[in-house]
Amino acid sequence: MSRTPRVARTLPALRRELDSLRARKASTALVPTMGALHEGHMSLVRLAKRRADKVVVSIFVNPTQFAPTEDFGSYPRTWKEDVAKLEAERVDLIWHPDAKAMYPDGFATRIVPDGPALAGLEDRFRPHFFGGVATVVAKLFTQCRPDVAVFGEKDYQQLRVVSQMARDLDLGVRVVGSRTVRERDGLAMSSRNVYLSADERRVAPTLHRVLKQIATRLRAGDGMQAAVRDGAATITDAGFALDYLEVRHAETLAPIGAKESGPKRILVAAKIGTTRLIDNIAV
Repeated sequence: MSRTPRVARTLPALRRELDSLRARKASTALVPTMGALHEGHMSLVRLAKRRADKVVVSIFVNPTQFAPTEDFGSYPRTWKEDVAKLEAERVDLIWHPDAKAMYPDGFATRIVPDGPALAGLEDRFRPHFFGGVATVVAKLFTQCRPDVAVFGEKDYQQLRVVSQMARDLDLGVRVVGSRTVRERDGLAMSSRNVYLSADERRVAPTLHRVLKQIATRLRAGDGMQAAVRDGAATITDAGFALDYLEVRHAETLAPIGAKESGPKRILVAAKIGTTRLIDNIAV
């Protein structure tokens, strides 16, 4: 039986609700989102429920991680549908601040992350992005004081940045990554997939298919440069504008040599039409 989650929109209300959740020393997990929830988000919620007694989901479309040329104004906002999905999952609390609550007049502090935030992947194309992410996530962590926070692996560089920040700043939050949830044809679920035209949607799974082909070749001992070069050609031939296709160290995101050992991650970002898609898989 579902129950309607409590909703907090101001910091005093959030603190009252959190105090109530913790009245019996319950552990809490936070799932930060920007709304427009899909099955990928629900998988994060289910993992959070396995890791803690109570689950808080934040819904906040963060303006500081969008460049002026990006889709902040048109980013999908589906509040009623989001609440219904969280109710079905028996989420305990929704933290739904507005921009004024998160960035009040006079707000003047930003976090400037280093390390994986400067890996030359997303940061090459969205140099504003990880500063905005790190600042808002640090605020969410200090506002909600969770024991655990759950992030999806689809935004893999973001996961590494947030994990590093929580560790470096002693925020007392254990950051947990959750595997990417995919459509039946392999396309990684994303709130931005709604922007794809029918033709673009048919082509979009090319990214995941190429990642799997490269991983297979690397495991078989093929040369990394050739595998990546062939994969890039397949992606561009399919009609994408490729931003990057890289094999990196899975923990640091540092470039790796062709014969270097250790965990590896293949990451891709490409635009088809007006929609930019990202994906990654482990090797």
